[in-house]
Amino acid sequence: MYVPYERELLPHLSLLLDQALQSGNPRAAAPLHARLLKAGLLARFHARLFLCYAVASGRRNLLSLHRLLGGAPPDAAAGCFQWNAAVSSLVRRGLPSLAARAFSVMHGLGLPLCSYALCSAIAAAVAAAEEAAALGMQAHAYTVKSGWASAVFVGGALVNLYVKLGGMGDARKMFDEIPLKNATCANTLLMGYVNAKLWPESLALVREMLAAGPPPDDFTLSAALRMFAEMPAAGLGKQVHAHLLRRGQPIEEDALLLSLLVEMYGNCGRVGEARRVFETAGGRVAEAERGARDVVLWTSMLNAHSRNGQFPDVARTFDEMLAEGTPPDGVAFVAVLSACSRTADLAGGLAYFQSMTEDHRISPWPEHYGCVVHLLCMAGETKKAWELAEGGGTAGGVRVWGALLAACSELGDVEMGKRAARRALEEDPGNVGVYVELCNLYARQGMWGEIELLRKEMNQRGLKKEVGSSWLEQRPYSATPDLYKLPL
Repeated sequence: MYVPYERELLPHLSLLLDQALQSGNPRAAAPLHARLLKAGLLARFHARLFLCYAVASGRRNLLSLHRLLGGAPPDAAAGCFQWNAAVSSLVRRGLPSLAARAFSVMHGLGLPLCSYALCSAIAAAVAAAEEAAALGMQAHAYTVKSGWASAVFVGGALVNLYVKLGGMGDARKMFDEIPLKNATCANTLLMGYVNAKLWPESLALVREMLAAGPPPDDFTLSAALRMFAEMPAAGLGKQVHAHLLRRGQPIEEDALLLSLLVEMYGNCGRVGEARRVFETAGGRVAEAERGARDVVLWTSMLNAHSRNGQFPDVARTFDEMLAEGTPPDGVAFVAVLSACSRTADLAGGLAYFQSMTEDHRISPWPEHYGCVVHLLCMAGETKKAWELAEGGGTAGGVRVWGALLAACSELGDVEMGKRAARRALEEDPGNVGVYVELCNLYARQGMWGEIELLRKEMNQRGLKKEVGSSWLEQRPYSATPDLYKLPL
């Protein structure tokens, strides 16, 4: 019930709510909340009070948010600005369910739902996990009925929704329905194709962007490089590299693009070209404060050597990185420890492992333990390898025991391999890779009866080995000159 003598307090209450909103402190809103309840003014200030709680940090205010949404209906005369801001803030704070409920309240009040509100609601659907599909479909249905689906920002949000849900066909349909597309929409669809490893569709979209727009940006070129690295397709990757050089911007200042180029050439077996790209950043070592050769670029070069079996070069490159003053991360140590295990460099591998924990204060990952376990086995130290696997078993789990099993398969140690497989399956009973590696161990020893028993056990558990596939470059991609015709 509205109390008449509170009329003169309305400007002051409004000012206090604005101050509470700017402070972002839920404690500042709580006394005002109580005052509005006593004075019967909650409906009038409902949207602004809800926004105060929505932008406040911490989770103590969640109960107040739920009560405001589930209590008496707010005043429909309130503007939609506060509701739009509240929905967007809840999405950013990782509260998609509350954001969806707030959007539903807006819809129930008959407030105009603009593109800003719809984009926030679709973002809430993307983040809602289990409810994402249902919420996303409802938001899509409303955008179609209201005519907002053709708006580039709303359409782009829907493309992102279907990409996150794995519905690439629906994402493509939504993309085609946007009359005026921008690079963000196209890049969202392209990354969905790349993540799903749909190479023909990815390549067709890149060609479409180059021919008809929207024009590709650095994000597009980065996604294309990643795609050509995973296919792999050196011819297409070289065309991207050539375009980057032709456009006139200094590529050596962009560590991300350099890392992707090194990775692409390394995956395609062009280690020499990867090294030349890497050295373009080396000319700027004097300007290291600008991040010319960061740890990501060094790690890309390490992986390029490792993938192509150049294990001594991995150790040399790692030492160069240390000499240049770039601190390594866990991924770099995985590369150098793996190289040491491949070359059976026991002393070097143990020294790197000790330096990682003592000098660089990096806690070992399962991959690190796995590399050292494999290294010890290759050096004949199977007992120490088992002890390390047990010591790192809690942190490493199936990966550490899988590495020990793989080493036993190479050495032909059936008994230890069976024990390692048993421990791995205790960690992950449905891991097909453990069964496959154990079958390989038995096959090398001619134990065909044991293999048959393993296959029956896999069939009983409903486990199947994944079918391998290869991408063959049957003709040079330079035979497709229409791929790159960009205005320079």
